[in-house]
Amino acid sequence: MYVWARLARMVITASSRGTYRMGEESRLTFRCLPTDIDSNFHLNNARYMMMADVGRIDIFLRAGLLGLARKNGWAPMMGGLQTVYVREIRLWKRFEVVSTVETWEDTQVIGRHRFVLEDGQTAALVMTTAGVYDFRNRRFVPIEEIVRTLGQVIEPRPPSEEERIFMASHTGLRKLAKGS
Repeated sequence: MYVWARLARMVITASSRGTYRMGEESRLTFRCLPTDIDSNFHLNNARYMMMADVGRIDIFLRAGLLGLARKNGWAPMMGGLQTVYVREIRLWKRFEVVSTVETWEDTQVIGRHRFVLEDGQTAALVMTTAGVYDFRNRRFVPIEEIVRTLGQVIEPRPPSEEERIFMASHTGLRKLAKGS
């Protein structure tokens, strides 16, 4: 089952998982298939990113962000990510992708995708930064505005030390990419 089938399955089953609220988890179960593996017979590093995308889209869909974005001419956009691999996911093994919105500052949201083996151990962790771009007004939308528009009242927690380091690294790498 390639990405489109996995994405379709997530969309079809989204309502059964209920509305996503900030601070909750999105949990999606997958199996490592022959189309997912590399020459070491474990989950290919690119598949981690693809499955994290499915987890992120699940959050966007269940929170109501996709409908809101379509209505307002907005688009969720990835800023960057960092991944650590600590255990392999072998061919045919089941695992979960546990996705969360961790916190936010101004126009940037920090997300986390934890790949969990059947025994509960973490196989990999993906930390992301993203924002929502307003094409009509040519700006990134403050996350507080999005949260309010979604009808939620929640204060973000301060970023952890690891999240601050990630954001600083992301900012530096972004400057490098832009030639600054």
